[in-house]
Amino acid sequence: MRWNLRLTAANRGIWKASDLQRSLAEHGLVISAGKMSGLWSGQPVSLKLDDLDVICVVLGCEIGELLLPEPQKVSRPGQEVGPTAAVAGGAVPAVVPRRRDGRSLPPM
Repeated sequence: MRWNLRLTAANRGIWKASDLQRSLAEHGLVISAGKMSGLWSGQPVSLKLDDLDVICVVLGCEIGELLLPEPQKVSRPGQEVGPTAAVAGGAVPAVVPRRRDGRSLPPM
């Protein structure tokens, strides 16, 4: 998923994080400057669903405008995703865990 808060806010005429922070506080969601900076300029690590509801109400948007799916980042069986797919024509050897003491691992 890609976080799209900044563009969604800009589409509604909100150009500064502080303006959005003020509007969220008016609706009962008080966010610290540090957390607001993270929401505004990056990808949030965590976000409560209740907070997401308030953001949607303040911006007058749907959740699909804030969270954009990126299905191309999801690996499928037999398909590599990311930089390892380009290594040696896509042939990446399987990683097999081994114990340091030489004993075999239990069956899976």
